[in-house]
Amino acid sequence: MTISGTLRLGAALALAGAIVVPAMAESIHGKTEKAEAQIPVCSHRIGSAAIYEPQNNWWAGLGLESPEALIKVFVMRSGCFTLLDRGKGFSVAQQERELASSGELRQGSNIGKGQVKAADYVIVPDIVSKNSDAGGTNIGGLLGGFIGGGAGAIVSGISIHSSTADVVLTVTDVRSSEQVAMEEGHGSKSDVGFGVGGGGWWGGGVAGLGVDNYQHTEIGQVVTLAYIEAYTKLVTDLHGISDNASADNAQQSVTMAKPGHMYTQPGGHGKVVRKLDAGMMLYPTGNKDGVWWEVTDELGNKGWASSLLFELAK
Repeated sequence: MTISGTLRLGAALALAGAIVVPAMAESIHGKTEKAEAQIPVCSHRIGSAAIYEPQNNWWAGLGLESPEALIKVFVMRSGCFTLLDRGKGFSVAQQERELASSGELRQGSNIGKGQVKAADYVIVPDIVSKNSDAGGTNIGGLLGGFIGGGAGAIVSGISIHSSTADVVLTVTDVRSSEQVAMEEGHGSKSDVGFGVGGGGWWGGGVAGLGVDNYQHTEIGQVVTLAYIEAYTKLVTDLHGISDNASADNAQQSVTMAKPGHMYTQPGGHGKVVRKLDAGMMLYPTGNKDGVWWEVTDELGNKGWASSLLFELAK
């Protein structure tokens, strides 16, 4: 090939690169922006939530961090829940409380019992378990890591070969143990563009939150997209739920600290329904008149008793 021919070929390749690279960059930018826009932003908080990782450590074999950190990012971005720490931060807080109870902290530190906010809901991020009937791999009890080895291995709902992920998010009411929502999400390589390095859909700035590998690896971005879909559906499911889970649930049971009586009317008026012995368990209905609470016993009797005689059941 002549020198002039070589120069013409080089120019043609450079021109092709100038056309293809920006087009690819635009494609990635558009897809990642779309993914970010899918995360819902709530006008008010549904309640307080703690994120717990599933028992099956499926993420380790993929070189990913726990999905707990990923869902925390979603919750913080959406503002749909008050996020509670029940992980490493909470463990350190407990150490501070132990110092306070032993008298080691300075006076006026204001650390003690009755200050920890209760979680209304527990959110667990997991993957969809496939079985042989569904064309997947019947994994039984997944202990983490690759199954079968090789690039085509499937870790339950995650396919390494085709870069797809099927995930699930569940929300459980802490007080009633009722599973109030469960949503699945799907992500695949065809749904998102993959750049070298890049900031991911979150636009960077999350390196300290433990989601680096979700941001910078192909399978991590696929799993992220699947969880975005599941979280979006989840918030839609919970849109009509009350934002006062504590008041909506049954009152915590009480026991009689001292003997007393159950009356048909508050204030000790009306007929005596029954005698209440110390240690007897009662269930408040939520109706109150001063210190007098309407309660039921284990036999279904209903009446009013003085809360001054109660203590919380242990």
